[in-house]
Amino acid sequence: MKNVRAHLVIAGRVQGVFFRYTMQEVASSFNVTGWVKNRWDGKVEAVLEGDKENVEKVIEWSYHGPPAAVVEDVQIVWEKYSGEFSHFSIRYS
Repeated sequence: MKNVRAHLVIAGRVQGVFFRYTMQEVASSFNVTGWVKNRWDGKVEAVLEGDKENVEKVIEWSYHGPPAAVVEDVQIVWEKYSGEFSHFSIRYS
C-alpha cells in the first residue's frame, strides 16, 4: 500500500447539495482521512490522504458528487503525504 495526498478544488453546483456531508461519508467508507470545506467562490475544496487506490475512489466519486450536484471541473494537485489526520472532517472556515 502506498499512501498519497490529493488536494482537490471542485467547481459547479457543489454547495447547498450535501456535497461535503456525502464526501465525508464516502471518504470514511474508504478509510480516507482529511477534510472538505466550502470556499467563498462557490467551489468545494478537499484534502484526501490514505491508500492510493482508496483516495482515487473518492476522487472518482467527486467527479459526480451527490445526486443534486452538477460537477463542472475537478482540479487535483498531488502533494506529499503527511499522515496528519486521524479522520475525515468537514471544515466550516
